[in-house]
Order: sequence, then C-alpha cells, then structure tokens
Amino acid sequence: MKIDSHQHFWKYTPAEFGWIDQKMQLLQRDFLPLHLESELQLNGFHGSIAVQARQSLEETEWLLDLAGRYHFIKGIVGWLDLCSADVKQQVSVLAENPLFVGVRHILQDEPDDNFMLQDKFLNGLQILQRFNLVYDLLIFPRHLPQAIKLVAQIPGTRFVLDHLAKPFIKKKLLSPWQEGIADLAKFPNVWCKVSGMVTEADWQNWKFEDFVPYLDTVFGAFGPNRILIGSDWPVCTLAGSYQQVVSIVIQYLKKYTAVQQEAVLGGNAMKVYRLQIKP
Repeated sequence: MKIDSHQHFWKYTPAEFGWIDQKMQLLQRDFLPLHLESELQLNGFHGSIAVQARQSLEETEWLLDLAGRYHFIKGIVGWLDLCSADVKQQVSVLAENPLFVGVRHILQDEPDDNFMLQDKFLNGLQILQRFNLVYDLLIFPRHLPQAIKLVAQIPGTRFVLDHLAKPFIKKKLLSPWQEGIADLAKFPNVWCKVSGMVTEADWQNWKFEDFVPYLDTVFGAFGPNRILIGSDWPVCTLAGSYQQVVSIVIQYLKKYTAVQQEAVLGGNAMKVYRLQIKP
C-alpha cells in the first residue's frame, strides 16, 4: 500500500495563514480532500496522512472530521499545546480517535531555538509516548543539535523528521546539515520524511540531480527502513506538480530492492504511525 506521509488541507483566510505571502499566491485558496484525491489515484497512492498547518485544536478536530469522512485519509498529525498544564487531558481526548496518530508543533518558527528542550515541552512529549503517538519534528538545519539532545532524552518516543530538516538545496550546501543528519539518525527512534525538497530548491529551475546528494545523505544515515515518502501537497505545487514531486523519490528508489521500495512508499508510514488500515 502506497501512503503519502505528508500533506495538508486548509480553508484559506489571510488572517489565519499569514505565512502564505505574495510569492506564494498560488496557495491563497482552499485545499480540500476533493482536490487531493484525484492526485493520489493518478499516482497510485492508496492514502495519505494529513498534517497540521495551523496551531489550533480547532484545526486538529477539523482534520479528524475530514478523516472520518474521506476514507483515503489514513491518519492525522495534529497540534495541541504540549506545554499546557492539561496536556494529558488534551491528548487523552484526541487519542480516543484511532485516526489521531501524531502531533506537530511549528518549532522552526519559535524565537528560542531551545524551545523544544524546556521541561514543559519534554513533559508533553512523554505524555505522547504513553499514548503511543508520534511526534513530527519541523525544524531547520540549525536546530539539529537541539533535536539530537531531544530525542536522546526520550528514547521511547517515536520521532519523524519532516522535510529532511530543510537543507539548503538551492545553495547546494551540505555541511553542517549532513553531519547533523548522521548524528540524529544514530537514534533508532527517529524516522525521516523525504518531503518538502522542491521548495528548498530553485522553484523554477530544479532538476533531479539537485536532490541526489541530500537523498544520498538521508538514505545513507537512516536506511530505507526508516524513510517515508511525502509530497508536502499543496505547498509543493509552488515548485512542481504532484507527479513531478513524488517522481523524484520514486526515480531515486530504482536502485533499491522491491521490498525496500515498498517500505519507503508506504510500509514505513504504516509502521511508524501504526496506521489502522481497513480495506
């Protein structure tokens, strides 16, 4: 089963999506399940995991409602306040829904790079662990040292690194991102999504070869059994079509065995998020 491990839905309003600026005008509209379903089908994907785009419980509940109505949405990585005094209550309520598979916070936008290492946040992650939920890491390369300290402190929590930690593909820079990835991958409780690459490249002029050094790095560090394909739709459409984006990874995977390809294209997502797939 092929699973797109990273996509988003939203009903666009300028107030709630201030990060979508004028250079991203293409994204200033609604993106809903009816827009994605045909893309998945055309590219042979059986389902997807929808990931939060706003930091609100309201959005998390809306995504879970969508997942209940659209069979192809296999799981939701939502948001809740991990630093809240009632975080256990928040998690317990959401975890009653088997489609709630993980949590993400926009760590990359926090003014303090050490935000993820504060006691309240660590406590929230330990609560997630008790409910067998995943934490998605959304960070920049400069946050890799903090992320390494984080995952070392909570070895029982499953972490998934989004977008390869957003390396500087357009500038063709590997170091020190490359070294940070190698150190992070040493922890067996961390997986990596090969997603979000085209928007870190030259939007208008990227080519397959631009991504190979970065794919070589993460595949060499994590191995094909801890890597998940993700489109980052609709954000990816700023730099390419759905088919173009997923084809980058599919083309790269040709050097791997059929079993390894199947793992990256869906099996690993099913495993790490413990998706309850129904026929």
